[in-house]
Amino acid sequence: MNGQTDWGALLLSADGRVARAPFLIAAALLLGLAAVYEAIVGVTLHWLTGWFVYPALIYAGACILSKRLHDRGKSGWWAALILFALVAVWPQPVGFFDFLFGIALVWAAVELGVMGSEMGANRYGPNPLRPAAV
Repeated sequence: MNGQTDWGALLLSADGRVARAPFLIAAALLLGLAAVYEAIVGVTLHWLTGWFVYPALIYAGACILSKRLHDRGKSGWWAALILFALVAVWPQPVGFFDFLFGIALVWAAVELGVMGSEMGANRYGPNPLRPAAV
């Protein structure tokens, strides 16, 4: 990508790979949008608009999670577990199962937010930090 990130493709397509920094920025943006939406929208408006807002946030989240999982050499289907765990504990965890979901989220944070890209190309595409020479 020549040092530039195509944000539309990042948030709307699950194909390919994404480096850690754009992933973290996009994830923080989506979580921030969800938190602001929860904070400012009243109960009635939340009930009416949530049917559109949450599917859009979950879709964009699945896309960026899939790309980052691809970058780590893993199937994008793991994004389903991560999103399920996030929805289960949002806005605050309660009970034993939420503890288990919290463990899944800690794994995801370490795997996707701390660990680097898989070196070289993998089955999902070239390393986003080292584009192939033309």
